[in-house]
Amino acid sequence: MGRFKQKNDKGAPSLNMGSMSDIIFMLLFFFMVITTMRESSLYVKITVPKGTEVTKLERKSLVSYINIGIPLDAKYGTEPRLQLDDQIANVDNVRDFVESEKTARTEEESNLLTFAIKADGKVKMGMISDIKQELRNAGALKIFYNASKDASK
Repeated sequence: MGRFKQKNDKGAPSLNMGSMSDIIFMLLFFFMVITTMRESSLYVKITVPKGTEVTKLERKSLVSYINIGIPLDAKYGTEPRLQLDDQIANVDNVRDFVESEKTARTEEESNLLTFAIKADGKVKMGMISDIKQELRNAGALKIFYNASKDASK
């Protein structure tokens, strides 16, 4: 009689890599859709003060930020400086900043435009008052201060 020999040298089953590229592209598109680009880089150090009456804004796209703090780069000095968009500026440049922000938006949006003063807790109120006065002269009457919620209250 003949002998039948059974082969037991089966290797590991092969893995189908056809759908792997689909999964990778789905993840890539997912992260591309949910990621938002940073509008501007901070050149000043800001430690936001705590507040008790903190409310969230509804439409953050209609907010233009005015940052005030100590510059991160030593070439701008150690005194608190003003940052408008991506550049260090003076209080005199606030009016031009307001005009450029209003012209970059439609007429409806420019009427709803809000200016956020994001200042370090150690900035003197005199500088903030000067900026508020320039905003008022430029016709930007919707102003708010950035603060974080005080957890101890």
